[in-house]
Amino acid sequence: MMFEQIAEQVPIQKGWSCDKKYCVTLKDKTRYLLRVSPLNKRENRKQLFKALQKVAELGIPMCKALEIGECKDGVYLLHDWIDGEDAEEIIPFLPTQEQYQLGIKAGEILKKIHSIPAPDTVEDWEIFFNRKVDHKIKGYKDCPLSISGGERIIDYLNQNRNLLKNRPQCFQHGDYHIGNMMMSGQKLVIIDFDRFDFGDPWEEFNRIVWCAQKAPLFATGMVDGYFDFIVPQEFWQCLAFYIGSNTISSIYWAIDFGQSEVDVMMKQSQDVLSWYDNYKTVFPSWYQNCKQEI
Repeated sequence: MMFEQIAEQVPIQKGWSCDKKYCVTLKDKTRYLLRVSPLNKRENRKQLFKALQKVAELGIPMCKALEIGECKDGVYLLHDWIDGEDAEEIIPFLPTQEQYQLGIKAGEILKKIHSIPAPDTVEDWEIFFNRKVDHKIKGYKDCPLSISGGERIIDYLNQNRNLLKNRPQCFQHGDYHIGNMMMSGQKLVIIDFDRFDFGDPWEEFNRIVWCAQKAPLFATGMVDGYFDFIVPQEFWQCLAFYIGSNTISSIYWAIDFGQSEVDVMMKQSQDVLSWYDNYKTVFPSWYQNCKQEI
């Protein structure tokens, strides 16, 4: 077992995961990424390990999982080490066409990830996500904070629940955006699958807000690459729905993490409302502006 060959470990502080992360060096001097989760996540991490094997079989450029086991601190996964830099620190400063082309690649990669089907046991998406929307609306209305334009988002959600009907489901990365990608040389590498799930493939785009804020050209390429440059009208309607759902829940979610995180989410909510002209349109302005620029 490689875990037993660890000679040195250095903590990694980045990220929101409950996992403890380390850069570890084995006795043979090779480096790996070690993630240790609480023992109560044992079954989830076993499922994650199996899922990562399936994703790797598709040829996805990713941080591959090599070994799983238990240690005194919990359940561990040992991954290969990616030499590179955070994509969000590199991509926004690249030339226009390079940003767009990397976004296309990210969209093509996501399409491959979504080729893994959801199990037959998953709940009907319309029932599941309507319940989630109800919970989010209630959480927003019950919290002490509100956003200017929040009611416009809630009205859009309530008026467009029909979009959830008959939506397909597949494997999801769970947190697919520029912050969970790295640049290894000129190559885009996908990391942090630990929030994996199953659901509507289009719902996976709900995190594209982070891309649009950091690098709208990259976000634009991601949509174009996923749909091979022919984006269906219904996608934009669904995207506005899923982004709106996330936006209202992010406000009360942020409270537990302090004022700085509340400020981040408040700003993001205003960006979202600006992109959608206070939810009078389903076509985000960042996409339209970038298509004119490309």
